[in-house]
Amino acid sequence: MPSAALARAIQLSLAPVFLLASMSGLLMVLTNRLGRLIDRARELKRQVRDSDQEVGRDLRQELQGQKRRMGLLMKAIEFSTVTMLLVALVVAIVFISVVAQLDLALMVAPLFVLAMLCLMVAVSLLLRELQLATAQLRRNF
Repeated sequence: MPSAALARAIQLSLAPVFLLASMSGLLMVLTNRLGRLIDRARELKRQVRDSDQEVGRDLRQELQGQKRRMGLLMKAIEFSTVTMLLVALVVAIVFISVVAQLDLALMVAPLFVLAMLCLMVAVSLLLRELQLATAQLRRNF
């Protein structure tokens, strides 16, 4: 009987684990975008230092846009990380509830909903950052 409960616990915990795997992909996208943005900001700072006043003004304006985008990406990373922590907590609670034969559904449901809300915020922040990036690109061409 205990091995059947363990198998059931693993089975119930499997779906949220797939969500964790997909969240790691989202987190990788966000951190890669942030890394590229940081590299570009460093290059812009160097160019501002080495440029004349008129060109420097345009570069500083672009640098301000980069800072806004970095803030959005950092918030998206924070919400994605919170999502992953909440999903991991859901997995742990589901596992414990099955093994210990406790009904912890009243804990699992709100945590999962909160995780999904955090995910929606993270993806919305990514969308806003992408909108700013494309707007910035259009202004430069």
